[in-house]
Parts: sequence; C-alpha cells; structure tokens
Amino acid sequence: MFTMGSYRAVMSRAAFWLTGGAAVAAVFSIAACQILMALALVALLLSDTRLRFPPLGLPLGLFLAGTLLSLALSGDWVSGRPQIRKFFLFLMLFVVYSAFRELAQLRRLVLVWAGAGAITAARGLVQFQEKYQEAVYAGQDFYQYYVGERITGFMSHWMTFSGQLLIVGLLLAAFLFFSPAAKRKLLWYGLLCGALIGAAVLLGFTRSIWLATGAGGVWLLWHWRRASLAALPVVLAAAIWLAPGVRTRVVSMFQPQRELDSNQHRIVCWRTGLRMIQAHPWFGLGPEQVRIQFDRYVPPDVPRPLPEGWYGHLHNIYIHYAAERGVPTMLMLVWFLGKVLYDMLAALRRLPPGRSEARFLLHGVAAVVIAILVSGFFELNLGDSEVLTLFLAVVACGYAARDAALKTAGSPEEPEPEGGALPA
Repeated sequence: MFTMGSYRAVMSRAAFWLTGGAAVAAVFSIAACQILMALALVALLLSDTRLRFPPLGLPLGLFLAGTLLSLALSGDWVSGRPQIRKFFLFLMLFVVYSAFRELAQLRRLVLVWAGAGAITAARGLVQFQEKYQEAVYAGQDFYQYYVGERITGFMSHWMTFSGQLLIVGLLLAAFLFFSPAAKRKLLWYGLLCGALIGAAVLLGFTRSIWLATGAGGVWLLWHWRRASLAALPVVLAAAIWLAPGVRTRVVSMFQPQRELDSNQHRIVCWRTGLRMIQAHPWFGLGPEQVRIQFDRYVPPDVPRPLPEGWYGHLHNIYIHYAAERGVPTMLMLVWFLGKVLYDMLAALRRLPPGRSEARFLLHGVAAVVIAILVSGFFELNLGDSEVLTLFLAVVACGYAARDAALKTAGSPEEPEPEGGALPA
C-alpha cells in the first residue's frame, strides 16, 4: 500500500539523484543544471530527508544583504536584476548538503565529476587540434591566431571551461593522493581522466588558471609527499618546452605583446576599479554598474583607445565586488571563502592519521578554495554562473564529508560507511 511515508521516501531518493544530476550537469549546461536543481529542491521539500545548510549562513547572508542594499542605493534596479537572480545558485549549497551524507556517495560524485571533466577536456583537445590546423592552413602564427579564440569544451568561453577543469582536476588529484580507493581499480580511471584534464588546462592558455592550479597543486603535494615537490620544476619545464605556444604564453606574463596579451588591459581595469572604490567605498556603484559606468572612472592619464580587452568587469573579484557592492560586502565574500578553508583545515586536524575518503575530500576542497582565491586576483571567477555553481557544490561536499567523518570518528559503535571512512 502506498503510504505517505513511502511517498516521502521516494521523494528522498528522487532528490538525491536530481541533486547529483544538477551537480554534474554544471560541467555541460548551466540551464540543465538549474532545472535539475529546482526539481531537486522541490523533491527535498516533499521528502523525509532532514534539511540542512552548511555553517556559512552568516557570511553568505551578509553578502547577499549587502548586494541588495547596494542595488537599492544604486537607483538602477533594472540593470542589477541579473545579479539578484544569481541568488538562486546558492541553493546548490542547500540541496547537495541535504541530499549527500555518506562518504561513499560523495566519492562517487567526485568520480562522476572526473569523468564529466575528462569528456569536456577531450572535446577541448579536439578543438585545439582543429584550431592548430586552421592556423596552419591560414598561414598565420598559431599563438596570434589562438589566444583570442581558445578552446571552450562545452562552455561558451575559455575562462569558464578552464575554471571548471581547475576545480574538477584538483578534486581528482586529491582523490589519487589521499583516497584508499585510488589504490585499486579506480587508479587507472583517475589517471586517464587526470591526463585529459591536465592537458586541456595546459592548452587552455589561461595564465590565471595555471597559477591557481599550481597553488592548489602545491598544497596537495605538500600534504601528500613533500619530496615530490622537487620534481615539480622539471614537470613544468617539460610542459613549457613541449606544448605548442605554451612557452610564448608563459613569457607573456612578463613581456606581453601589447595588443594581444591582456596585461595592460587588466591594469587599466584595476586602476579604474580603485577609483570606483575611492568614490563609493561603502555600498559601491551597484550590481552591474561597473560595466555601465566604466568609462566615467577610467584614470585621465590612460591613453585612448584603451588596450584591447573586455571591460565589462574588473578581472579581480576583490576589486570588482568592492567597486560594485562596497568594501564591506566584498569582505563578506572573503569571510565566506576564508571560513570554508578554515573549516576544512580544522576538520583535517581532528581526523586520525591515515588515508580516508574524508581526508581526500577535505584536502580537495581546501585546494579548490586556495585556487579560487589565487585566480580571483586575475579574473572574476565567481561571477561566472557555471564556475560558481560547481564551486558551491564542491563546498557542500566538503562539509558533508566533514560531518560524516567526524560523526563516525566520534561514534565507535557506528558501522563504517562503504568506501573507507575513518576507523573506529
């Protein structure tokens, strides 16, 4: 007989699968991701699942409140509405944290993310080969032909593509370094996915992602085997030497080609943003006003025409959010990111030594946060809906892993979940 209890149980299972589908769909389609997330939310509300939210309510709530206040004071409610609609994306924290509770479930989600990342990376590598051949047939220098139209995978822009692969790649590396399951049949799966993702990140030519990958990778190597860091310069030198155009791209960090590389363009954006902050330090210009009012704040000593590049945002999350929504609201975002990192490190300190599913997830999320903090100096990474949604899902997984591991560690009589939880 179909009872209310069985109905709620069905809704609970549906919520789990819909949530997992939404988290993975972020790698392929933000529209599909949002549809699945909305369905997961409805299923959760109709299920018998105990609802919960990660302990991030205060910094996140203040960040959202600061955004609303900035919009209200800007006087342009219509232009700022896209940023208010993005509030929906933060429900990813709620649905993933509520639906995923066991370490084995979280491990499987990471492995599916790795497979999804490998598929989109493979598509990007095919695109790279096509672009290389196009440059050859056109008789053009490959670097000049490629930098303005790089590989995108299933996304619309190379920054989105590279930002998502950064997150997935660091989680996968953490799995290979710290998970007990990586010693068994999943090792070759992880290595294959990692090779595809790593190659796509390298050939994406996105310098901020390279720096962020290095920062997150150093964190993981330091906590895995510190001696392995000695081989890092050799690996980097080989990648720079062997990959087409990579050496030129690395050199461009220090010796940019003025109308091709974006160094001067970013400097103009940062200087303009600082003038915006100086004029409106508390509440900013308002959501979307940086794009609209950019020309008003360009420093007078900057020659025209401006260096080639996109001037719709400030290519720095710290400067951009301070200019757009005020310094206090930007600090709420930094608090949010800092709290995630602090909570992951605190949980790692409380875990007994040894390899476990929880340890790989906690290290992976910490590495992802570090990478986001680093790449945020050069790009508005969390302003991208696809990257933000995937990042929030990963953060929720970190808190779910923390709770599952510490609960198991504190309850010797509780059976160990499948997949290598903490020993009693």
